[in-house]
Amino acid sequence: MQTVRVQLNISPERFQAYYQGVVEQVVATTDDGRTVQFPARVLRPFLSYQGIRGTFDITFDAKLKFQTIRRADRSSFS
Repeated sequence: MQTVRVQLNISPERFQAYYQGVVEQVVATTDDGRTVQFPARVLRPFLSYQGIRGTFDITFDAKLKFQTIRRADRSSFS
């Protein structure tokens, strides 16, 4: 398994397209410069009136399939 860290700043208006299923995937750049893609639906629990904002750790399996996402604790990532 591989874990990457991304910074997300998605406005509520922009996330509406993800939420409605019009857009199914989010593409983001990791802290180390790689590009990752993951299902937009996994961000729904993190939606606030400000949209989706924060640092997230995303785990992928050996075949690079999405496994989990969690809000990051900056001190826990190495």
